[in-house]
Amino acid sequence: MAHSPTDVTQLAAVDAARAARVLSDVRSATLSGQRTRVAPRPVIEQSWERMLRGGVDPDHDFRTGLLSREEVQRRRETSELRHVLPVLRQGLLSVADVAHHIMVIADEEGRVLWREGSSPVLRKADGTGFELGADWRESVVGTNGIGTPVVARRPVQVFASEHFVRSQTTWTCTGAPITDPRDGRLIGVVDVSGPLETMHPATLAWVDSVAKLAEARLRELHQASLERLRAVAAPVLARLGGRALVVDAEGWTAAVTGMPYQSRVALPKSLSAGRRWLPTLGLCTVEPMAGGWLVRAAVEPVPPGGTRIVLDLSQPRRWSVTVSGTVGGWSHELSPRHAELLYLLAVNRSGRSAAGLAEDVFADPARRVTVRAEMSRIRRYLGGLLEHRPYRFSEGAEVSVLFPEDPRDLLPHSTAPAVTGKRLSARLP
Repeated sequence: MAHSPTDVTQLAAVDAARAARVLSDVRSATLSGQRTRVAPRPVIEQSWERMLRGGVDPDHDFRTGLLSREEVQRRRETSELRHVLPVLRQGLLSVADVAHHIMVIADEEGRVLWREGSSPVLRKADGTGFELGADWRESVVGTNGIGTPVVARRPVQVFASEHFVRSQTTWTCTGAPITDPRDGRLIGVVDVSGPLETMHPATLAWVDSVAKLAEARLRELHQASLERLRAVAAPVLARLGGRALVVDAEGWTAAVTGMPYQSRVALPKSLSAGRRWLPTLGLCTVEPMAGGWLVRAAVEPVPPGGTRIVLDLSQPRRWSVTVSGTVGGWSHELSPRHAELLYLLAVNRSGRSAAGLAEDVFADPARRVTVRAEMSRIRRYLGGLLEHRPYRFSEGAEVSVLFPEDPRDLLPHSTAPAVTGKRLSARLP
């Protein structure tokens, strides 16, 4: 009798060996292009399709060079994950060790930064390259409990032959992404892995719950940090006239006077004291404070002209917009949707209406409300450099786009008709 994907998951809870055999048959049939009597789970099937398109070899694992100990330590010291290690250890390690699992924590690039848990399982993990500094991106080592949650942006359990690469099929791995609660940016993945027979369907909910506890702890730490900065900022702002605000080192607002509140100001990557042009604020005077910056908006207007906007789409999933001018510059990392919209405005300098952008992105001009909401978010960091009715870059700005070397790699995540049409035309002879 054929099993559905759910049936296989339930079967694994009572007979892991039999479930593994079923999944091995499914994997073999899928890789040989044959019809399977059991459909892979959707999240696994989608991952396998990515592996086949990307040319990952299912029968030979491929390992890139390990990071040096010094680089692993550097990444540990700069990662937001270091703040939630106690939460992850308390929530996962005691059970993981007893259940013959290990806890693995990787950064947003899929590089393993911490490994703890059962000593025998750690030694076994070494044999598969699952060690400190290893690169476990899905595009490198196939479907797995670290790389696949990074791509899917959701918790994923990978059991037995759901792993794409054969050498990993004796493992069960469950990973959950950890995001920065302030802006939703991915900062890493926590994974619990162990031998095949340790698989349990409840592990997925367990790991996801602990990941959410870690995110809640990050939110608490952020609020406490802003409260401390606010206590320092209040008497300073009380003595000032005009428009001013105090932000932390990453631009999150602690206190404001003489102007509407905004939760965050986009700061240059290397900010120093002096006169600077900041998005939405214009020309400002920036002064250091303990734990942040005092930002005072200048009275005089920003000088026209001389502004250059560079939309960088050349790197996969590392899209950004950089603004530079006579008083400095700044960069902002873009979400997939914002990268799409700014690309469309960059290639349509005369502008696009909300309905036009909705047609370009969704093939549905009626989705104007969705477009307007996203454009409102973009204007928070581009400010006066982005005009509307229609939406367009300001006439005085010089706009350029950095494309990937292969035009077929333009915004590969995008299903927007205006983008997929561009990729399709690049494939034509």
